Amino acid sequence: MNIRHTARTGIVAAVFVLLGILDASAAELRDIEVKRDDGNYRLRSTAWFTTRPSELYEVLTNYDLFRYFTSAIVESRNVEPDLHGRPRYFTRMEGCVMLWCKSFIRAGHLELDPVEEIVAIADPEESDFKRSYERWQLQPEEGGTLLIYEFEMIPDFWVPPVVGPFLIQRALRSGGIRALQRMEALAQAQYEFE
Repeated sequence: MNIRHTARTGIVAAVFVLLGILDASAAELRDIEVKRDDGNYRLRSTAWFTTRPSELYEVLTNYDLFRYFTSAIVESRNVEPDLHGRPRYFTRMEGCVMLWCKSFIRAGHLELDPVEEIVAIADPEESDFKRSYERWQLQPEEGGTLLIYEFEMIPDFWVPPVVGPFLIQRALRSGGIRALQRMEALAQAQYEFE
């Protein structure tokens, strides 16, 4: 990542936070489904954005911006490629279930099909998840972008019984809606400052 890109990222993030362009977002959540089988959580959503696939792709491959999607992510960044040359990422999230609070790490590599698909696969040895798999598919539609998102995770930590799984499912559902609006706002800001 070059200095110009990093500086532009900082400017975009500052504009996003300070001017509140979130209100201008027209992101539309078309459907969302959250399932749990034993300890395996799955989320699938479809959303439409007013931005072009290339603009949204820029945001979704820039982990420096992920902490602006949701307050659950407190640290995020792109890291040096792995031995196979694959781009890598790191995120640290924090969350609470009633009085139980936990910090979670997800680190892994990206598999990219530029502008069309992004797959993020966490390395269980570097993460607090036995499995964490994310896939974004970006398709041009109606002058914007249709985003099909799939997320699957198996936590490698204790989840409080009964209420824990319910709250995780609720957080995935409600946090996703706000994240969509923020992603679009960042994509719009990125485009306006190019």
